[in-house]
Order: sequence, then structure tokens, then C-alpha cells
Amino acid sequence: MGRLKCLQTLTKFIVSKHNGSRIGELGKLLKLKGKLSIWDLQNVESVKDALDANLKDRNYLEELVLQWNDTSDKLNISDIQRGVLENLQPHKNLKRLTINNYDGESFPNWIGLPLFSNITYLDLRNCKYCCALPPLGQLSSLNELFIDGFDEVVKVGPEFYGNNSSTMKPFGMLKSLRLENMSKWEEWFPFCAENEGGAFPRLEKLYIVMCPELRGRLPVHLPSLVKLEISKCSHLESSLPIELFPKLTRLDIIGCKDLESLAVSEQHEHDGITDLNSCLHTLIIDRGLSLISLPRGDSLSALKMLLINDCKKLELPMHRQYSSLSELSLTASCDSLTFFPLDLFPKLKSIKIYGCMNLKSLEQHGRDSVISQIKIHNCPNFVSFPKGGLRAPALTKFSIGGFNSLRSMPDKMHLLLPSLQSLEILDCPEVESFPEGGLPSNLKEITIHRCNKLNESRMGWGLQKLSSLVSLKIDGETEDVESFPGIGLLPSSLTHPGIYEFTHLKCLDNEGFQHLTFFNNWRSVAAPTSSTCQKRACLPPLTY
Repeated sequence: MGRLKCLQTLTKFIVSKHNGSRIGELGKLLKLKGKLSIWDLQNVESVKDALDANLKDRNYLEELVLQWNDTSDKLNISDIQRGVLENLQPHKNLKRLTINNYDGESFPNWIGLPLFSNITYLDLRNCKYCCALPPLGQLSSLNELFIDGFDEVVKVGPEFYGNNSSTMKPFGMLKSLRLENMSKWEEWFPFCAENEGGAFPRLEKLYIVMCPELRGRLPVHLPSLVKLEISKCSHLESSLPIELFPKLTRLDIIGCKDLESLAVSEQHEHDGITDLNSCLHTLIIDRGLSLISLPRGDSLSALKMLLINDCKKLELPMHRQYSSLSELSLTASCDSLTFFPLDLFPKLKSIKIYGCMNLKSLEQHGRDSVISQIKIHNCPNFVSFPKGGLRAPALTKFSIGGFNSLRSMPDKMHLLLPSLQSLEILDCPEVESFPEGGLPSNLKEITIHRCNKLNESRMGWGLQKLSSLVSLKIDGETEDVESFPGIGLLPSSLTHPGIYEFTHLKCLDNEGFQHLTFFNNWRSVAAPTSSTCQKRACLPPLTY
């Protein structure tokens, strides 16, 4: 390899112990530029070989990747790898640096030196024996920093920020920081107890993932933070005061089972901290088993999307208006929620509620709702819709299921839901009929699943009036249904009928189907496989 002295581009160099692929061969390639990836550095036999690579003089290299592979031989490996990395110091013009699978217990001094003022991207992965993070805070151009797999790091503090005597704010240009898979990390100390706001002045994105022992306080003075994700930090218990991040637009909290609050702590209030976030538009909380409260005041005034899963203790305040919220999803959460007032959500377009065990009603007292999709399932205590009907002229999809106690659908559906196209009613055994006046005329799809009492009144559904209906799916276990569909039940527009699980069905009646335009494509009908099911008159052969 060393004979190619005019070589300018070498994207990947795999080190071996054999002549021609030793790392010292790189020292002869004086014109290398762009990106260089050096793999299998565990094959470097001596520290001097790494020095022979002479990377310090490669002033045209912009990106460097240093890659070790795991080895079962750990004897003296730490000191050897540290020496190798020490001697692979690049030129100060380097812009991007990645170090992967480094087994040293510490980093050489050149990592983090202010000398490397051109580095914008730094990726340190699987450095599982390092006991501390390197001093990276003084890299004046660092824009993106990824730290992954530092298993032995317990505390992050002054050593991370760098030289305290410097007048430069640590991580002054950093915009994205990701800390991941740090299995023993417990605490993150602020830059300076008296001036915490000095670090990370431009940080926009912060990700903390798979740090299960992290418990203490996180930095709170992040004036430029736009996105924050904390995932699978199961023991994080300090409050996360999102109100203190004035530009935060998205927050994801996933699998932080000990976190109790997203509100400003009493200590912060005592300190006179009053800057409140009013930019947050997306909030996702998943498996917050201990979370009991959302931020107070106007912190959620700009919120557009709220997704909450498996947060049974969390209280969703119903004494304030969610003036900007357009999408809401609650799954197995908010056990204290007993009613849902649509009036507090003037811009809500989609609501999905699953498994809210104490929810009893959907309420509406004021103006029409702009909502276009409602999906409420597995709320066993749900009993009622708004009195006088659900006023939602823009509603196109309406799906309910798992309501053991619900007896009636919303009143005046044919008038108040003129845009409804899809109606789904699943496992509602006590619903007996549709409201007086029938169904909305623009319905295209109807699905009825295990609603035996409702099925019994099917001749009164008024389906023949629904000139836009193309799909009808009915299943259930009603014992007395022996013939389907019955004369005059189905509209001529129907193209995709389906009947399932009627175990006592004996015949499909030709007279109920013959007026349908789909009749020549009868195979699109799904029917039970019961041997008792017969066909009347001239129905074409069924395909099971």
C-alpha cells in the first residue's frame, strides 16, 4: 500500500499484521484527503507502528474513523490501545471524528484540545472501559456530539466541560447531543453551580437513551433547546421542568417509570425562575408509571399533539382550555379521567382513547366541534355521548368498541354528522338500535362487530337510503339469524359486503341481493363456512 504515494482517496484501510497492510503504510501516503476509515486497529502490534502512520501531517483529511473490533484478549489491551490512539492524533484541520470500540480506560490528551477548532462532528461509541468522558467542551466548532456505550461512566461533570479557566462557554456551538447506553451513569452535574446557564447556549436537540441508573438533576438552562427525548431512563426521578426551556417544541418521555413530574420544582420557583415555555407543540409520554402531573400554567398553550401511553396515575387537567391541540391519544392512561369535555379542545381534529377504565362520557355544551376522527375503545364504564347529539359536522371517521354499558348511539346522527364516511361499532352488546332519523347519508363504510342486540334491529337501520355505502361488514353470534340479508335491507351502491361468525345462518337470500350492482361479482362476499348455510334461488357459487 505504501507504494501508492500519489493516492489521494482511501475511504477504508483494514489493518492487518502482514506486510502491505500494516498501519505504518499510511505514513507513506502523503496526499490523502477527504475521508479515511481505519478498521481493525486491534491488529496494531506496537504503539510505534501507529506513530509511523503520521496522521498529524495529513492536513487535507477532513474526516477520520478509527475502528477497533472486539477481542477476547483483554490482557494489557487498555494501555496498548491508549498508546495507539495517542499516536493517531490527526491534523488540526480535521472536521469529523469517529472512534468505535476503543477499549482504553481513558482518552489521550489530544481528544478535546481547543487546537481542534475545526471539528464539527464527534462520534464516540462502545468505549466501554472508559471511566470518564473526555473534556470536549472547548471544541469551539463542535456542532454534533454522539456518546454511546460508555458502560463505566458514573458521573458527568467538570471533566466533560473542559478547562474552567477558559473564557469560552463550554459547548458554545453544539446543536445536537446524544447520550446513549451508559449503563452505570447516575448523575449529571451542571457546569457551574453559580452560573449553570454558561454551558450549551446553542443546544437544539438533546437525546438521553438507555441510561437506566440516571437519577439526578439534568441541565435546566438550555435557552435554545427545541427537541428533548429521554428514553428508557427507568430511575430518573427528579422533576423535568420543561417550562424552563423557552424554545422547546417537542418532548418525548419514554420508559421513565420513576419520573413524577414535568413541572417546575419548588426549588426552581424559590430561585425566582419564571421563564415559561409556550412553544411546545408535541408531547409524547410512554410508560410513565409514576408520572402524576403535566406542566402548569400556559406551558401547553401551543400544544398540537399529545400522545400518552401507560400513564395510569397521570392527571389530565380539565379546568383549562387546550386551545391549539389538534391530535390527542390516550392509551391505558389517566385513570382519574371520568368525562371528556370537547369544548375545552376547540381545534381538536383527532381523538383516540383506549383503555381509560373510568371514562364515562363524552360531553359537549358549546359550539360545534371541528373534530374529524373519533376512536374510543375498551372503556368499560363509558355510558353516554353528549345530550342532544354530537355536534361534529366535520367528523368523517367514528369508531367505538368495548363499551359494555353503552345503550345508545349519539342522537340526531343523520343531521349532526353530515360528513361521516366510516362508522365502526365493536363489542357493544347493549346498544339496541341507531337513533331516530337513521344514519348520515354520506356513509361509505359500516362495520358492526359482536353487537347482537343491534344486529337484531337491522331491518330498521335504513341502509337502503345510504346511496354512498360501498362496504358493509357484519359479524356476531345472534342465534336467531338464519337468513340474510332480507328484502330491502341493502342499498344498490354496495360493492363489498361481508358477513362473519353467524354460526346459525342457514341461507343467503337471493331477493336481498339481486338489485345490487355488484351482483355479478358475488365472490366478493364473505360468508360463514357452516355446512348448514344454503343458497336460495339463483345465487352464483360462493367462494369460501
